[in-house]
Amino acid sequence: MIMKTQPRFISLLTRDTLALILAGGRGSRLRRLTYWRAKPAVPFGGKFRIIDFPLSNCVNSGIRRIGVITQYKAHSLILHIQQGWGHLRGQFGEFIELLPAQQRIETSWYKGTADAVYQNLDIIRNHDPSYVLLLAGDHIYKMDYGPMLAAHEDSQADMTIGSIEVPMELARSFGVLGIDKDNRVRSFIEKPDNPEPAPGRKNTARVSMGIYVFNRDFLFEQLIKDADNNNSSHDFGTDIIPSIIDQYNIHAYAFREEESGEQAYWRDVGTVDAFWKANLELIGVTPELNLYDQNWPIWTHQEQLPPAKFVFDNDERRGMAVDSMVSGGCIISGSMVRHSLLFSNVTINSYSHVEDSVVLPNVKIGKHCEIYRAIIDKGCSIPDNMIIGKKTEDDTKRFHVSPGGVVLVTPEMLGQELHHVR
Repeated sequence: MIMKTQPRFISLLTRDTLALILAGGRGSRLRRLTYWRAKPAVPFGGKFRIIDFPLSNCVNSGIRRIGVITQYKAHSLILHIQQGWGHLRGQFGEFIELLPAQQRIETSWYKGTADAVYQNLDIIRNHDPSYVLLLAGDHIYKMDYGPMLAAHEDSQADMTIGSIEVPMELARSFGVLGIDKDNRVRSFIEKPDNPEPAPGRKNTARVSMGIYVFNRDFLFEQLIKDADNNNSSHDFGTDIIPSIIDQYNIHAYAFREEESGEQAYWRDVGTVDAFWKANLELIGVTPELNLYDQNWPIWTHQEQLPPAKFVFDNDERRGMAVDSMVSGGCIISGSMVRHSLLFSNVTINSYSHVEDSVVLPNVKIGKHCEIYRAIIDKGCSIPDNMIIGKKTEDDTKRFHVSPGGVVLVTPEMLGQELHHVR
């Protein structure tokens, strides 16, 4: 079997593909970071939002017909897409459509990932794609979907599942694939206690990335069958995939670096610890995720902001940042920032120290503050003399402390109500 990876062949496949990004999840494991926003709308990497990564992957892959399925607290997500993703040209058949839960078929909210797609069947039919690419809207990675589409076509699969290898102890949190030597999926179990090792491996398992390629008619057939099943939870991983692997040609596609064949970068930033770690990984000299890659840019809404500014230079107070990333609009005024990532419009006042921390946009940090191993949510105003991250006992009384010892601070925890509901 010869893989059809010629650019012309792949471009034909991508042009005949409709991508649907499932962006309606709450992401409750991120605690208060998702109290007022959906997980795909959470800021990441200094200037982006999580949703920018699958959207950029689509555009860079040549897939320019995209639907974003939203539900939970989608207002900031919708605003971000409207502001940052209006550059696709409708006259050329390019678009990003927002698909909120609107009771088109059922008089209910989306009940699961499969139901979310099922309730938009009429819209999918109108676009008339040959392939439907389903993507999770809450993972961080850079991926060319063209080779995966080519592998799907070459294997004559009904469905192809994007997969990666993870250590066995982590595999229990994913859908684990059992595959044969031809990459045919023979089993699929969500979050098993005893994951099946990957072929030829002992310590790793092949798990689903939440990326699926379907032949259009096959997808319609399975969604309608699932919708008629009153015992189904209407979820791809729980219901549809286990029900089709014995009867149909379901393949796994291994997501690897094209040149080295090594495991490619992919992060599920679904917990406070994972979110903190993935952001701070970007500070490294040669991080696995290269945000400076001009061949695969991550697109986003670009605010018009002044450059970052560092003021005061004497022994008592010196405005400086070391081993850090600092975004536009920031003012480091007579304070020290070390091994931290600052999003836009962060102000840190004199004599303060911020270390090993992720500070989201529009945060103001007062004088004489000490902040260590923390995530400071958007819009927080940290009062003078506040100490965060030094005494766990004090932090747990006021904030959320993760299992890894990362302190999450939100405006509500500080008694600052940014969202008035009464």
